[in-house]
Amino acid sequence: MTVDVESALPTQTSGPRSVGAAGVAPPSGRVEAVTRARARRGDLDIAKGIGILLVVFGHLVARTPPHGAGWYSFLKDAVYAFHMAFFMYLSGYVTFMTGAARTPPPEWASLIRKRAFRLLLPFLLFGLAIVAGKWAASRFLYVDNVPSSGSQALLGLVWDTDSSPATSVWYILVLFVLCVVTPVLIWAGRGRLYLLTAVAAVLYLVPAPHVMYLDRIAHFTVFFVLGGLAAEAGERWMRAVDRSLWWTLPALVVLVVAGVWLLPFNGWQMSAKLFVCGVISMPALHGLARLRPLARSRILLTAGTYTFVIYLLNTPFIGLAKGLLMKLLAWDGAGFLVYAPVLMVAGTLGPILTKRLLLQRVRFLDRMTD
Repeated sequence: MTVDVESALPTQTSGPRSVGAAGVAPPSGRVEAVTRARARRGDLDIAKGIGILLVVFGHLVARTPPHGAGWYSFLKDAVYAFHMAFFMYLSGYVTFMTGAARTPPPEWASLIRKRAFRLLLPFLLFGLAIVAGKWAASRFLYVDNVPSSGSQALLGLVWDTDSSPATSVWYILVLFVLCVVTPVLIWAGRGRLYLLTAVAAVLYLVPAPHVMYLDRIAHFTVFFVLGGLAAEAGERWMRAVDRSLWWTLPALVVLVVAGVWLLPFNGWQMSAKLFVCGVISMPALHGLARLRPLARSRILLTAGTYTFVIYLLNTPFIGLAKGLLMKLLAWDGAGFLVYAPVLMVAGTLGPILTKRLLLQRVRFLDRMTD
């Protein structure tokens, strides 16, 4: 299986881009990264599968949780302590592994154009499609977070992003920004990663305004950069991942559970929890993806293959399934035990079938959602 270099989502590649920055020779880890980029990386596909299933699970409840289903609220809080940090780590890992992070200045315009097509355009098109779909479906079904007007929808989508009616697509815009800024910062650092790392650290520590997803850019840049550092460490990182799994995975569980119980989801405590759990999730979940039998899981491999389209379309399918089920079954209490697996299947299988039966028939949409 091959995946697209241009996407910079956490995917593999069949070959590296050209590299080099400011005439400075890349570090030895970069040579190892380029070599590995030529080979299939099944562990990244499985890791993507783990990550995207966690994303879908976190999206089962958009706003008010069902009464009598405290178990889900606890697990959702636990997942949100690390899952997007891990996803951003994978994106950084692949961006550096493929050489895209070290795109030289003459190729920056081409890089921006390609990233805009693969990330910025889907953000806008699918964000608007989600808004339109909510308006249409709300005439017949219960729908979460329906915008009150067109202006409110557009303002939330691109500016007042805390009230976005399509919050789930934030990751794509953040990734676009990181993909186009990273080569510039590496070039400015004369091919070294000190400047990029320093910027990531400062962004994480300094409060950012909650407009245009600037708060999410500030919070998740550090995980993208850590993924890049892991990729450039080459086989040293992978050996450390394999050797440390016996303690990193239990540590992740303990830290996440303790964080959910002890720390609120706001303020500096939230930032501390996200950083600690996010960092430990990198070796823990990447190592888990390399461990049998998960390393041979067809379910995770399939989910990893269709990561992008699942990310784009999981919330509309979850919302549609929820709206239909609410005509037949109560959302609260024991009823949610039926909702949860049905919504998980809808949020994963629905996008996959849409990709295979519809999007693949339109070349423009097929390329955009690969």
